[in-house]
Amino acid sequence: MTGHRPPGVFRRTAVAIAAGALALAGVAALPATAAQADTTAKGDVIANLWEWNWNSIASECTNVLGPAGYGAVQVAPPSESLKQSSYYWWDVYQPYSYTLNSRFGTATQFAAMVTACHTAGVKVYTDAVINHTAAQTGTGYDGTTITNKYDTPDWDPSDYHTSADCPTSDLTIQDYSNLTQVQNCELLGLPDLKTSADNVRSGLAAFLNKQIALGVDGFRVDSAKHIPATDLAAIVAKLNTTTSGAAPYVFDEVYPGSTPQPSDYYGSGDVLDFTYASKMKSAFQGNVSDLSSLSSSGILPAANSVSFVTNHDTERNGLHMSYKDGDSYKLANLFELAYKWSTPTIYSSWQWTQSDQAPPNSAGFVTDTDCSSGWNCLDRDTAVVGMVAWHNATGSAAVSDWSTKSSSVIGFGRSGAGFFAVNNGSSSATYTFATGMADGTYSNVIDGGATTVAVSGGNASITIPAKDAVAFYNSSYTCTVGCDGGGSGGGSTSTVTATFNEYASTTTGTNVYVVGSIDALGSWDTSKAIQLSSSGYPIWSGAVNVPINTSFQFKYIKKDSSGNVTWESNANRSATSATSALSLDNSWNVANADATDVTFNEYATTDYGTNVYVVGSIASLGSWNTSDAIPLSSASYPTWSKLVIVPKSTAFTYKYIKKDSSGNVTWESGTNRSYTTGTSSGYTTSDTWK
Repeated sequence: MTGHRPPGVFRRTAVAIAAGALALAGVAALPATAAQADTTAKGDVIANLWEWNWNSIASECTNVLGPAGYGAVQVAPPSESLKQSSYYWWDVYQPYSYTLNSRFGTATQFAAMVTACHTAGVKVYTDAVINHTAAQTGTGYDGTTITNKYDTPDWDPSDYHTSADCPTSDLTIQDYSNLTQVQNCELLGLPDLKTSADNVRSGLAAFLNKQIALGVDGFRVDSAKHIPATDLAAIVAKLNTTTSGAAPYVFDEVYPGSTPQPSDYYGSGDVLDFTYASKMKSAFQGNVSDLSSLSSSGILPAANSVSFVTNHDTERNGLHMSYKDGDSYKLANLFELAYKWSTPTIYSSWQWTQSDQAPPNSAGFVTDTDCSSGWNCLDRDTAVVGMVAWHNATGSAAVSDWSTKSSSVIGFGRSGAGFFAVNNGSSSATYTFATGMADGTYSNVIDGGATTVAVSGGNASITIPAKDAVAFYNSSYTCTVGCDGGGSGGGSTSTVTATFNEYASTTTGTNVYVVGSIDALGSWDTSKAIQLSSSGYPIWSGAVNVPINTSFQFKYIKKDSSGNVTWESNANRSATSATSALSLDNSWNVANADATDVTFNEYATTDYGTNVYVVGSIASLGSWNTSDAIPLSSASYPTWSKLVIVPKSTAFTYKYIKKDSSGNVTWESGTNRSYTTGTSSGYTTSDTWK
């Protein structure tokens, strides 16, 4: 039911979840000159008040979002939509007309909401459903009646894709890896607008410009991957500037799939990062220590993305977390606000027991939000409000002073602007953290200042309750240098990011760490070694702030569940930092002097959920153990690639395998491949699946 899954997955009836797919199916392309999120005094945090009515959003902007420092509010599609007696939430993703009388209120109430939010200093972004119109006929919320789904008040049959454009017999998408079908056929029977036609582009732009004239500041483009990038860019090029004189900020729904890719749209707007949300679920339902390598874990570039923990589709299909995950869900949102990366969103909506369930309503019209009954108002939670202020205060200051205390406890600073620590464990934890903060006593924003933290000598002993966090910031801090670093170990004037990547196979319960001669690497104290993430197993990775222009030695160790330490058998490794980030690729027990690199390139097509690996006769390639095979990157699909550290002057055999989402292994056919390294570096292969 996403933009790349075959029809029928998650389907209750052919149309019953059709509009639910809309938000899940998107990628986008936007203006030729992209508008980026505006970080003002109010910050850039977006409150996604999903399917709140206009009166409730106006009140929330005035009483909560504005005073808290939110930068913008994201609201539901404002157009008239399908109305049916069952009142499903996804009715609003089936547009009936482009009037602004909807199930959330009248056009007058919509305009008043925008004005109220602007008065509170909060921008307004609406959900733009412009790929299609309604699959079901009937009567809409403003009384519009449709008897032929290809003949609406706004469009004629000639304005939709037909059999001349779509190769399938029923005009629906049947192969989500086929770009023509994805962009020219109907998503679960929803009439697909011919966005290549200029009159269609102009009509859609007119609908969005009508909202801009009322003060709307930008749009989240729904189902954007189903609109060709050039078409979407052409539509956005027709948009007017906002009432503030700026280009509208546009960000696009991107659900992972084989085609198209998020990067196809980077030139014209930002992209919602589904991978980021998946990493949040993995960490907060597993080990938060894995977040030390978040910036290098495959999430989208910060400059091109909008982050989130969940949305209306993924909280229902289980892809991401939801309010039902309790404190861990809230902690994931707090981390999102603390970690310097892309524009963050905080999702607030209603509580549900069935995936199709509509928000609280009266005859379909959404009633006022009651945060004490039936709604989950995360945006006004004390800890979240505190972290919005923390996020705004730390601004663009780089992540620094990362500390992993256990699989459940991490802490990090923002170059002296603030410090954040989280405990996802089931019992309280007390640790001493190097905060990077000036000495003094600070209020804990997580509990609204009920507790304080004392910093002495830059260190603080912090007790973090179970499933909770502690955060404080310097209210007088102004970032002047080193403010543009990102990720764990972002740059500053005195440190630079060193990313450690180590091939090491392990048994269950054993983890890999890096330890070295400098303080940032524990000064050879194994109790202070930096735990690496196993998210790319058998490659263990992590980013560490190391001093610039510094030579240091390091080595990798393994620790089992009892704390027993095993050192690599080779000599100490050496590296020297400069003023740019460095990446250190290694393989267990292969000394630097004895190592070279081979980049394996394999041309192989796959089904969604299936990945390609390389495995071979030497330890660096898993010794033919498929569980230790090296995962290749699909960034240049259908070519899968990975640089691997192997011994010099060594002959070995290897082969490629495929693993599906259930772990089933398929070997390529034919005899084993062979390769021999020499004494230089930079070797490559160019292979094709047999």
